[in-house]
Amino acid sequence: MNAIYLSDKPDNIIRVYTEETQARIASEYTVRDGIYRSADLSTTDLRDTEVIFSTWGMPALSDEEISAYFPRLRAVFYAAGSVQAFARPFIERGIRIFSAWQANALPVVEYAVAQILLANKGFYQSTVRMREEGKKAASAFFKHYPGNYNAKVGILGDGAIGAKVIRELLRHRLTVLVFSITMTTEEADALGVRLASLEEIFAECDVISNHLANNDETAGMISRPLLERVKPYTTFINTGRGRQVDESALIDRLRDDPTFTAVLDVTYPEPPIEGSPLYTLPNVFLTPHIAGSAGNEVSRMGEYMQEEAHRFCLKEEPLYEVTAKMLETMA
Repeated sequence: MNAIYLSDKPDNIIRVYTEETQARIASEYTVRDGIYRSADLSTTDLRDTEVIFSTWGMPALSDEEISAYFPRLRAVFYAAGSVQAFARPFIERGIRIFSAWQANALPVVEYAVAQILLANKGFYQSTVRMREEGKKAASAFFKHYPGNYNAKVGILGDGAIGAKVIRELLRHRLTVLVFSITMTTEEADALGVRLASLEEIFAECDVISNHLANNDETAGMISRPLLERVKPYTTFINTGRGRQVDESALIDRLRDDPTFTAVLDVTYPEPPIEGSPLYTLPNVFLTPHIAGSAGNEVSRMGEYMQEEAHRFCLKEEPLYEVTAKMLETMA
């Protein structure tokens, strides 16, 4: 089968698909030399392409563009996480989409769980107060936190990442409340969690971690009325997507209650606009979208897609195919 590498950020292809992984792909696919960008599609005849290997920087193409540029396309192997930005037109044309979301989920899960455990210990603001006010003030502040045994943690969403976070948290004897549109009460009972409304989670939980699907229905779902419910010394963690949060309301709540903490790996827009209070509020801990695969972790995603492409070539059952139904709950 004829294949190409496609990304508007070619350096990501090189990072994600190591020489060894590319060699394994080339042993089964006829791969064109080079890395193609969306700007090349109108000037280069790629109509014999049957398989695309991509990662971050995959262009979002319209149905008309796919038909014109890739009439023989059968599959896209995306060595990264969420495919929300580009997948739907391909899937609607019957082109199969495979994503390394499971590989990319692992570091996000590890990161989110670590942040939740640290948050229950009051780590974030205690470090600031220790530096700026000394041990006595930091210790007095720390005493308001529950620690991790039986602390209440609210998980928003139980998709690929949320579900794994839940299972990891249960190992630490935490009380886990879950907001889900798919989980049944019976499934929650069997898992050992409690299904809860957003209102209950924001009012009751010591830590709230966002893993909602990234779609139009969830945009702004974390609203002002919800944020006004949080109790003192609550921590809100966002490793999902920024547009699910009413950012103005979040900033107001952080200003109103200095004991409220926000740990934000994502924002909307990303990064925050110049001059945003998110850069300067002392109870905000802002990171540059580092929860996902980074460093050596990114090559794992390329390996997942090479292995999936091998199964596709042999017409074996896939492990990481993304369907239209899955797009409803994926981040």
